[in-house]
Amino acid sequence: MSIKSYKDLVVWQKSIALVEEVYVATEKFPEKEKYRLINQICRAAISIPSNIAEGSSRKSTKEFLRFIRVSQGSVAECETQLIISTKLGYIDDSDFSGLYEKLKEISVMLHFLYNSLKRKESNSDSQILKLSDSQ
Repeated sequence: MSIKSYKDLVVWQKSIALVEEVYVATEKFPEKEKYRLINQICRAAISIPSNIAEGSSRKSTKEFLRFIRVSQGSVAECETQLIISTKLGYIDDSDFSGLYEKLKEISVMLHFLYNSLKRKESNSDSQILKLSDSQ
């Protein structure tokens, strides 16, 4: 299968599904958290697929790598906020476990995507060096 768009990336698709689940989970939070923790969790979750999409639309692999790193940071941020939500009693252990497993899976996929892009960048750089050496 050929990747024509960021929408073809399974990690992007799983990140979108995570956002939906985060929204459902935060609906149970108290109203007082609407502009505090709910806002932060949703923003972190939304940032994951958003940065994948933005990075993939950039013109260089180096830029895409930077956006993948931002997505990885957003995974950690979202995880931290979900841990806090659990400690405050806003999310039960079973909801947390499901979200945490999805975050772990996305994190691993981002890691592999990053490494794959890094190899592509290295191969591209070595091709350029070979071309310049042969002249």
